[in-house]
Amino acid sequence: MKSTIKLNDLLHLSDLKHVKINFNVSNGEEDPLEVYKQNPDAINHGWLLHKGNSGNNDFPVGTTMVGLVRLSNNPDLWLLTTVAEITESFPATDAVGYKSHDLAEYAAYYGRVIVHFHNQAMTTNRWAESILDDLTVDQILPEVLQDDAFPGYENVRLSYAQLKQVIDHQKPDWIAALENQKAVYLITDTSNGKLYVGSATSKENMLLSRWTTYVKTGHGGNEGLKALTFEHIQQYFQYSILENYNSRVDDDTILARESWWKKTLMTRSFGYNQN
Repeated sequence: MKSTIKLNDLLHLSDLKHVKINFNVSNGEEDPLEVYKQNPDAINHGWLLHKGNSGNNDFPVGTTMVGLVRLSNNPDLWLLTTVAEITESFPATDAVGYKSHDLAEYAAYYGRVIVHFHNQAMTTNRWAESILDDLTVDQILPEVLQDDAFPGYENVRLSYAQLKQVIDHQKPDWIAALENQKAVYLITDTSNGKLYVGSATSKENMLLSRWTTYVKTGHGGNEGLKALTFEHIQQYFQYSILENYNSRVDDDTILARESWWKKTLMTRSFGYNQN
């Protein structure tokens, strides 16, 4: 007979009077699971820390939040996305109204633990004291749940968090697609619309190597990006490919195309390019 493992057998949360479970479900426009796969921070910060139209303070400072996202194919299965402590609450209406601190000791479980629970209540935020014993572990995935398939060079659009996932977990489809490609790429600052055009040539050891430096440093050695904080880059940068070429194409061709895109998008005048 299969023994039941409760979620709290993994988390060992003790002061349950100050723990809330957040059940993220579709808002009628977006599937939270798809949002999470595209950008975990959009769920863990944007959705989790949102105050509704009433502006009610549902999460007092010091509350521990357990974030769950409903799986699309079963209404009783939920993916654990974060365990975080509320550190600040501020006035907000239909907007983010809290600051939080992700609890690093649980990071190995994020995106991997699937929980079984039938949420009979209409509310999506519930105190753990009354329900935590009913949350059981359905399975623990060997890898973080994510859409691993490479979508084609023309469809690449990655947040910093997504790019970091690709690099850190060495996603096979992505690694195979990027490691031997030269390219002209685009970085978009989604906070202000500013652009940066760059290139990956044999000098930079191809696109995979070039983008790996962005994950490690944020700025990749580019002077126009060094003025930004790493935190800003992690929160707002988005990476896409304008043109890709196989390794046999001459580097001068790539550099000429990079210059063309800088002029076309006017990134020297209005973006982050300085050369």
